[in-house]
Amino acid sequence: MIIERLDLSRIRLGMGSVSRDGLLTELGSTLVESGLCRESYPQALVAREAESPTGLDMGGFGIAIPHTDVTHVISPGIAIGVPVAPVRFTAMGTDDEFVDARIVCALAIDDPAAHLDFVEALLSVLRDLGTLERLAAAGTAGEVMEIIRAKEQAASRNGGGWRAARTRASRRAVGLKTGGAVPRPEKRSVSRWRRG
Repeated sequence: MIIERLDLSRIRLGMGSVSRDGLLTELGSTLVESGLCRESYPQALVAREAESPTGLDMGGFGIAIPHTDVTHVISPGIAIGVPVAPVRFTAMGTDDEFVDARIVCALAIDDPAAHLDFVEALLSVLRDLGTLERLAAAGTAGEVMEIIRAKEQAASRNGGGWRAARTRASRRAVGLKTGGAVPRPEKRSVSRWRRG
């Protein structure tokens, strides 16, 4: 569950960074300060995002899910940032499409084999606009935690939690990006996720 990898100290609301790199550096530093990542993590986060963009358009609501190679991570976790104004990210899988991210979730993944599961668990929480809007409007880190906790508990009651919901969430995210069509995933894209 995502809630188990989150802590109040790693939720930043009203982030003032107006650039992608500034926001990533600030958010990455929270994971370093909490002891989950090495000092190299923030710069690696910026470099990885430039090489492999993570912006996603979730039905008109922009998010980004940046991460790094596992060598920069000590223990798994997540940091969530909500900027004062949307920050422009390149859309995942492109170099010329953009997403104005209102929520950024920096992932600290220490096991490449668990990478896809971690991302899919996160997407199962962020799969609907209502949840995204509530997260963006939250006034405190505690509110963010409660929204995520409630979403995961509801998913658990309605079909076995994130593992059962992850395929639906991933397909929905892909469907939103492709105008409803859900193409078969290419092996190349899956292997890119599994690299860490």
